[in-house]
Amino acid sequence: MPELTVGLVGAGGISHAHAAAWRALGAKLLVTSLDGAERLAAQYGGTVAASLDDLLGRADLVDVVTPTPTHRDIVRQALDAGRAVVCEKPLARTGADAAGLVRQAAAAGLPLYPGHVVRYFPEYAAMRAAVAAGRIGRPAVLRFSRGGMFPSWAPWFSDVAESGGLLMDQMIHDLDIARWVAGEVVEVFARAHTAERDGHPLQVAHVTLTHASGALSHVQGLWGPPHLGFRTSFHVAGDDGVLRYDSAVTPAVRLDLAPVPAGGEDHPEAPTGESPYLTELREFAGAVAGGPAPRVSAADGAVAVWLATAALDSLRSGTPVRLDTAELLEEIA
Repeated sequence: MPELTVGLVGAGGISHAHAAAWRALGAKLLVTSLDGAERLAAQYGGTVAASLDDLLGRADLVDVVTPTPTHRDIVRQALDAGRAVVCEKPLARTGADAAGLVRQAAAAGLPLYPGHVVRYFPEYAAMRAAVAAGRIGRPAVLRFSRGGMFPSWAPWFSDVAESGGLLMDQMIHDLDIARWVAGEVVEVFARAHTAERDGHPLQVAHVTLTHASGALSHVQGLWGPPHLGFRTSFHVAGDDGVLRYDSAVTPAVRLDLAPVPAGGEDHPEAPTGESPYLTELREFAGAVAGGPAPRVSAADGAVAVWLATAALDSLRSGTPVRLDTAELLEEIA
């Protein structure tokens, strides 16, 4: 793979995972940010770019790891400069803006890759592979949960107009995974509750996706008090078996089949030992160099934003929202 010069835009928390992965891949790093660029560049052996324009003039690929409300404009500028782009999820704050970026990239013939890293976590990748191989038959009911402390380190997270809140910032991961596993979606219904505990905000939301196949996905998200540990789980039931995972209980995906095989359970292969960010960015870099297309496309990133947007609309209206993701894909193309 030829050496890449990667322009990293942003120096917040997630930038460290990206910078470490790019350095492991042998890329040269340029960094620009309103704050922290010098520290990040020094830590990962990079160089500080004087401005976004300076970075765009020198980078082969631009990796956007800034706050959500800035994604659209930075990605637009990078595409206008003729650069391949990686952008952390969500691709933009609204589905319309995300779709616009997809069309812009396609018109320019430029790669645009959304950072939906959960597709690269080994447990989720193994689960999806098992479903695709027919190990549990046809998926019928899928449950996903994700919870952790409220992101109080930056005020924009709590501004739903800016970040999209819990649904757009956190739950978009599992909305994307549900569609990846069970297929296109035709309806979205959401409920949420906000409270305060010991002076700390508590937010919980539940989204039900109805898939075109008739399968149902239940997605739960939680932002809680500072002592709350991060935890994820899934339970994917088909007509021939169940796949289960809980990060707090076991590091392996459990597969229960019907009829139960000798020994009572099976474990799909779930390789570990590598950062999912490294796996993701290696795949993106390989695609830029002419290799296979990655497992997540720009259109997937836009549809994930549409799903989160529909969930926010459902919260406001209190009613289900019809959303045909197959039609959206045709419109984006």
